[in-house]
Amino acid sequence: MKKITIAFIVMIAVLAGCKKTDIKGDKDTLKEGAYLTLQSTINTKIDYAARTTSTVAITIGSVGPAVDKINVYVVKGADLDKTKWKAVKTYPYSDGLKLTVAATEIAAALGVSVDDLNPGSSYTFYNEAITKDGRSFSLANITTDFESQAPYNMALRWTAVVVCPFVGPIAGTYKIIEDGWQDWVPGDLVKVTDGPGANQVNISQVWPNPAFGNVTNPLLVDVDPATGTATIKPNNSWGDYGNYVASTTGGSGFVFSCTGLIDLSINITATGFGDQGFVKLKLQKQ
Repeated sequence: MKKITIAFIVMIAVLAGCKKTDIKGDKDTLKEGAYLTLQSTINTKIDYAARTTSTVAITIGSVGPAVDKINVYVVKGADLDKTKWKAVKTYPYSDGLKLTVAATEIAAALGVSVDDLNPGSSYTFYNEAITKDGRSFSLANITTDFESQAPYNMALRWTAVVVCPFVGPIAGTYKIIEDGWQDWVPGDLVKVTDGPGANQVNISQVWPNPAFGNVTNPLLVDVDPATGTATIKPNNSWGDYGNYVASTTGGSGFVFSCTGLIDLSINITATGFGDQGFVKLKLQKQ
């Protein structure tokens, strides 16, 4: 099924875009459909620190009948229900067309402030091709199975993520927002330190809570300086709680220095008790 020809996908696109009354069971009643292709990805990251000027962009082409214009829609997250899509803008079509969307345009389409495009959030753009004969083609009427097949290189949707470049130092006092390990309760204040390596955060004064255990090894978070994406490498152990030793087997999340938010999901094991699953730790700088 993954070797369907281009001719077939175009026919299916038309079947999806036609009215029931247009399909008589005769191939001569079918018309060739169109879809968009991705030529290049320019940028899909919205810099929260520069949110009033940050833009994302791709360039596109098309397959099938002549395309007249492109409608660009957006939703927070993802949703194939077209009634949930919010119109951003319309472009006259040309081959190699650059679709550029500003963070401010996303906010306006969704009816929110640009400040509400929080780091870590994703926004999906749905591109709709309007042909010169007035027909429309988008993921609202083309099956996503074709989109998933690499040879078609479809550009009917693309996603932008709000990021926050990591700039240290980030050490200071933080308030517990969520602690799934239950060493602290929401509202407690804890200390976070920097390093020792570049683009690292040390949360050894958070876990373990000194009232319950002792540090065995530093619990370090590595941060991508370009995006604030955090990773926690497997560690032999980080906390001795007396009747067990806690260790990590990995983890991920975000450290957003621009907003002072640390949001992590860490897989923990405890000697004698096994895998404790992924535990949330969310801190806000004070």
